Amino acid sequence: MTDRSETETVAFDVIDGIAWVRFNRPEKRNCMSPKLNRQMMRVLDELEYRDDVGVLVLSGEGTAWSAGMDLKEYFRENEAKGLGATRGAQREAYGWWRRLRWYHKPTIAMINGWCFGGGYGPLFGCDLAFAAEEATFGLSEINWGILPGGGASKVIVELTGFRRAMYHAMMGENIDGKTAAEWGLVNEAVPLATLRDRVEQVAKVLLEKNPVALKATKDAIRRVREMTYDNAEDYLIRAQEAANFFDNDGRKQGIKQFIDDKTYKPGLGAYDKSKQNV
Repeated sequence: MTDRSETETVAFDVIDGIAWVRFNRPEKRNCMSPKLNRQMMRVLDELEYRDDVGVLVLSGEGTAWSAGMDLKEYFRENEAKGLGATRGAQREAYGWWRRLRWYHKPTIAMINGWCFGGGYGPLFGCDLAFAAEEATFGLSEINWGILPGGGASKVIVELTGFRRAMYHAMMGENIDGKTAAEWGLVNEAVPLATLRDRVEQVAKVLLEKNPVALKATKDAIRRVREMTYDNAEDYLIRAQEAANFFDNDGRKQGIKQFIDDKTYKPGLGAYDKSKQNV
């Protein structure tokens, strides 16, 4: 069995504005260990504000996306060290999942294979999610005597609704990528052979958008989900004002190209960012 160094547990390449980040423990179905969790935070730090990165895609090497938390390294070994070690490992894992939820760049989960338990944390952390039809999703915790923790119970309720969440968590039965799309766990499911092409297509569309508006939109959608309508309305007014102040030229250029130049229509694509500040 491969004993990977901490830095080897995550791999990434940056190609044409897209950071392709991969869990890199294929021999363990990319289950998340303390080493991997620490390295993921470093990788997110490195890529977040790079000028050559506009979109981050998270996937897994081999046949799995992530089989969840490493039962030996994350659970047994830390529990043997006491509550402090357990809490420390939780902070490392939940920390980069939280970081992913509020990431500065758009993020896409590319579910190429097994996605279990703790894997639902980063799945929810990504803004968009696309799965292979052949992928396998599961909350198997009930089968070995615990509840779906680490946010997994919250994720399944948020994305699928009460009845499906209850069935999924209580029965411990797996579903495939097609069913995951029907339930709302992912946006789409496509054959594995075309998954990367579909994700790249979506990423390229995102690269054409105004990055300030994308970040504001990401935050707005996540924030308003737990607000009353009146609170959401007020928040969105302030958020729009802040975005306009931060990148007023982008907004002005989009309106100019639509009203004055008549070179584009908002419903059919993004304005030409190359003409900003001209």
